[in-house]
Amino acid sequence: MATTIHRPVTHTHVVKAARTPADYVWAVARIALGWIFLWAFLDKTFGWGLATPAAKAWINGGSPTTGFLKGAGENAFGGFFSSLAGQVWVDWLFMAGLAGVGLALVLGIGTRVAAGAGTAMLLLMWAAGLPLETNPFVDDHIVYALVLVGLALTGAGGTLGLGGLPVVRRTPWLK
Repeated sequence: MATTIHRPVTHTHVVKAARTPADYVWAVARIALGWIFLWAFLDKTFGWGLATPAAKAWINGGSPTTGFLKGAGENAFGGFFSSLAGQVWVDWLFMAGLAGVGLALVLGIGTRVAAGAGTAMLLLMWAAGLPLETNPFVDDHIVYALVLVGLALTGAGGTLGLGGLPVVRRTPWLK
């Protein structure tokens, strides 16, 4: 009779696949889209005069949601979105979302969570704009949401980001 000897594995070596050009394209897309969210947060907070004048900055008492949501009043879901405009909890949730999604994407940590939260925010902004003026279905909010889904599915935080750190790789919600 043959005897099988089982030996414990004492050393394993994981070979990391080489980065492809597509990995770098997704990483740059991640950082660029993260910057869009982060810039929106910074401009609405401080009113640096590009999209938000200083007088309407959040730190000067302005509401970061009022202009956009009040403008949705005549659209398909306008009554719902107009009722949210200027509410403190909506402003805080919106700004936390912009900052959180932006930082996560730029740093490459929590890319999956950021992609989910960012997609939800973008779909709500898309719905607030219905019906669309220049296209019956697709606008930049939908395109950005699709890019966020792609970032989550490709693990884009590991290239040119901190997503490759061992603690991030071991912790599923940080991926």
